[in-house]
Amino acid sequence: MRTFVSAAAAVVALAWASGTARAQDDKGAFGLGLVLGEPTGISAKLYLSNDTAVDAAVGGAVVGKGIQAHADFLWHPWVVVNEDAFVLPAYIGLGARVLQHDREAEDDVHIGARFAVGALFDFREIPLDVFVEVALIPEFASGGGDHGGFGVALNAGAGARYYF
Repeated sequence: MRTFVSAAAAVVALAWASGTARAQDDKGAFGLGLVLGEPTGISAKLYLSNDTAVDAAVGGAVVGKGIQAHADFLWHPWVVVNEDAFVLPAYIGLGARVLQHDREAEDDVHIGARFAVGALFDFREIPLDVFVEVALIPEFASGGGDHGGFGVALNAGAGARYYF
């Protein structure tokens, strides 16, 4: 569990230390909200520029049966804009994930890279976005027996964030 807490603290520190760069209209650069799926928990996003951001989440992994923390660097190469109502960017990203299983073995930790793709609906009139994403995770599991070694996992989720 100590490994997971350290990883979660590093994710939060990375997002916080990256600084703020963008204010879309009157919207702030930092968003905080909820994500449902894998994981289900708290989601944060910090825009570094108009087309780059860092996002992170911490929460319960239903399929992975444990607690997960991840962070991704995102690039928004495709954007549909309706000047009055919304911005609809698609994004791709690269990041990392740490998963601490709810098993009896304290050393059952999975560490892997995240390759994420997603889209979000960014409202113009209110500081809110709604997103959906999928991530492929090649990972290494440190647990013994049939739980250890290399593997591939999948994350998928949807959520909403309010911007400050």
